[in-house]
Amino acid sequence: MVRNQAKNSDTIGGLAKAVGVNVETVRYYQRRGLLPEPPRVGGEVRRYGAEDVRRLKFIRSAQTAGFTLSEIGELIELDRSDDRARVREMAADRVAALDLRIAQLTEARDALSRLARACAHSAAGPCPILDAFDRAN
Repeated sequence: MVRNQAKNSDTIGGLAKAVGVNVETVRYYQRRGLLPEPPRVGGEVRRYGAEDVRRLKFIRSAQTAGFTLSEIGELIELDRSDDRARVREMAADRVAALDLRIAQLTEARDALSRLARACAHSAAGPCPILDAFDRAN
């Protein structure tokens, strides 16, 4: 299957399509140094292969896990050095950040649920939801 992806992704458009991103995303990753830009062979278009597909998928997966592009660049470098301790440290930091965000979202959900219940039980005066948003400013 990777072989078919490589065959279909020999141009930048094919590479982008194989991973489900647009061409400008690929170019942006190249400018950031996350994805190599192959040379033009004989003045023709650049050709991408299976390793480019793998790298682009790696970048997208790391982004989905919440890593920044700078962190992804570090992960790519760490892959070359086999520094598992630093990779584990980065993963633990990411988990901690996700846990904090989950706690914040849970708090926001609970507050909004309370406001929705208060809105359902009060018919007079301003809506508690809208009033709370108005007071937040």
